[in-house]
This record gives sequence, C-alpha cells and structure tokens, in this order.
Amino acid sequence: MSAEKMEINTGVSNGAGAVYEEKEDALSPEDLSEMLSAGTKEVHEKAENTQFVKDFLKGRIRKELFKLGAVALYYTYTAMEEEIERNKDHPHFAPLYFPTELHRHEALARDLEYFYGPDWRNQVSCTQATQRYVDRIHQVGQEAPVLLVAHAYTRYMGDLSGGQVLKKVAQRAMKLPSTGEGLEFYQFDGIHSAKAFKQLYRSRMNELELDMETKKRLVDEAVKAFQFNMEVFEELEEMGKTIQEDVLDAGMPVHGAMGGDINKCPYYAAKMAASGGTAYASQLAMAVLRHPTGQVLVATWFAALAGFAAWYLM
Repeated sequence: MSAEKMEINTGVSNGAGAVYEEKEDALSPEDLSEMLSAGTKEVHEKAENTQFVKDFLKGRIRKELFKLGAVALYYTYTAMEEEIERNKDHPHFAPLYFPTELHRHEALARDLEYFYGPDWRNQVSCTQATQRYVDRIHQVGQEAPVLLVAHAYTRYMGDLSGGQVLKKVAQRAMKLPSTGEGLEFYQFDGIHSAKAFKQLYRSRMNELELDMETKKRLVDEAVKAFQFNMEVFEELEEMGKTIQEDVLDAGMPVHGAMGGDINKCPYYAAKMAASGGTAYASQLAMAVLRHPTGQVLVATWFAALAGFAAWYLM
C-alpha cells in the first residue's frame, strides 16, 4: 500500500480557515480517495486530451472563448454550491463543507464583471452542455446528496492541482494584469497550502462512513462529472469555430515563428522525440533549450505535468 500524509484539524471548524498537522498514514485500495483516483484515471486522461485543454496548456488562447469558459464555470459552480449549502449538514457531506476555502461562484462573478462589465448578467447565458451538467448537480443534490461528494472532489481537487499553472498561462497569453483581475477563479485566498488542504480533504473523504456499494456509486458519478466537463469542452470547441478572433499566444513559438524551420519548433521536437529515439530527443532538447521561448515552453509543460501528477499521486 502507498503512504499519504494526512492532516488533522486542530480545532478550527470548517469554513473558518482550518489549521493542519501532518502525520503519516497508510491508505487502502478500498479508501474512497484511492477508488476515485483509480476509477477516474481513464476518463481524466481523456478530458486532458480534448483540444480545448491541449490548446490552453500550450498557451494558445482565444479571449472570447476563455470568457465563455468562465461563463460555463460560473453556472456549474453556482449550481454545485447551492446544493452544497442545501446539504451542508448532511452526514455524508458535512465533513467536506469548506465554503471559505473552496467556494468559487463569487470569484467567477468578479471575473465575469471584469470581462463583460457591470451588466454582465444580461450578456451571458447557460449553454446546452453546461445546462445538462447543472441539471445533474441539482438532481443529485436533491435526490442523492452523498453523490455531491463526487462532483466536489472532481472540481475542487482539480482546481487546486493545476489552477496556478493555468492562471499563469492565461495571464501571459491574454496580457491580463499581474494583480489577478479576470483570474480570481484560480486564486484560493483561504488556502495557504494547496498540498496540505488536498490531503486533508482526501482524509475527510476516507473517514466518511460509506459502504462499498455507495463508494462504487461515487466513482460512477465522478466519471459522469468528467464526461459532463468533456461535453462542455467539446461545445466550447464548436463555439470557437464561429469566433473570428486571433489566437493569443503565451510567447511560445509555432513553426512560422522559427523562420520556417520545423526542426526548431519545440512542439515538433517533442513529437519527434517521442518516436525517434533517445539520440534524437537529446539533440533536439538542447536546440529547444537554447531558445528563450523554448525555455518558457519547457517550464510551462513541466509545471502542468507536475499539477496533473499531483492529482494522482498526492
């Protein structure tokens, strides 16, 4: 069995800025956090490989599409946090109630006001894919509150794992203010250590008194949550085809910016390195790293990979 550091709340109640201590504890494959991680691995990888997510990680962002993504997140988190408030005293959710640390809909509202102006509510609407996601969240909140654990886990743990990486990529690509306007969604002011908080959250999940059948239902629901997210990504990709807007690039070169020499392109280098053996990989890696923007790209990719690895390994 693997080992995981777990935090113990030292007396501060949920939502009031919890304080943690670390201790080593052994995990079982039957622990809910382990079952969720293993059960969603395949669909998680599919979600990461949607074109919308891949473009985002490369720093290739359309501002209008980014704004529409924020709108989708706003409706999703508003629904989820309405149901969390409704069920905050439910025995299967109360230990995971951290509104001060986690809730996102108010931060998203401020982001949308930044992008659309004071009357943003009159300019946005919930798309079909997002509405299906929202409807499912409301359904489980009213009919099977324990399944809210799967939706909260899928969204909040993902945000904490890769949020800071995505924030920096978006900030650079769209030339947003360094003070954080437009990207408050990614800023968790109530959490001082994302790593410690995620460990606390997982330990709380593992302490829930659930039978194996309920744990399997939670895994199934988490898979559905990822599928809903993929449907939203796919819908955004289709909407993007109708947007006449230049792609904003986070200072990372494409073929044309390298003087027409495809061998100097870091994306091409990575692809060829994967299929051309270690000698080719080493030769091209040195060439890429000599280029300043290549250095930025490598740093961004390593940061992104670290964020995703944290999702599985912590």
